[in-house]
Amino acid sequence: MGDEEKRNRAITARRQHLKSIMLQIAATELEKEEGRREAEKQNYLSEHCPPLHLPGSMSEVQELCRQLHAKIDAAEEEKYDMEVRVQKSAKELEDMNQKLFDLRGKFKRPPLRRVRMSADAMLKALLGSKHKVCMDLRANLKQVKKEDTEKERDLRDVGDWRKNIEEKSGMEGRKKMFETES
Repeated sequence: MGDEEKRNRAITARRQHLKSIMLQIAATELEKEEGRREAEKQNYLSEHCPPLHLPGSMSEVQELCRQLHAKIDAAEEEKYDMEVRVQKSAKELEDMNQKLFDLRGKFKRPPLRRVRMSADAMLKALLGSKHKVCMDLRANLKQVKKEDTEKERDLRDVGDWRKNIEEKSGMEGRKKMFETES
């Protein structure tokens, strides 16, 4: 057990040492990155923003303010135009996506619930309470009388099945069958 504990301690110490070395390396990298960003910022500002020369007289200061305001207005107009273009593009993109979903048929339809409602209640809900419409659908149904077909009449007129069989038995019964069919 003694060797095992010494080995575990050595592994743990080595891990701690490696972590500390990695943290030191990361700290130096962060400092380098910070310095690089600051240098890039200074280069950008020196290229795009000329140094500010403050004039001595009041009229020169006012002229400088007018120039700055004109530049701000131009930048704001450009910003507004860009925002409008972005909004328009986003709307077109949304419309195209909707058309695409419609064409693919992947539009999810909400599950419909069954509602038990009479026709009168449905019309009242659609048209409002002003319209008095009565839709008694059962009253509007046509009544169809069933016409008696010959077969049904024959079946009713047959009566007792034993008599029918006796009449058809033998040669005379078959002769009667042929006579009735033709």
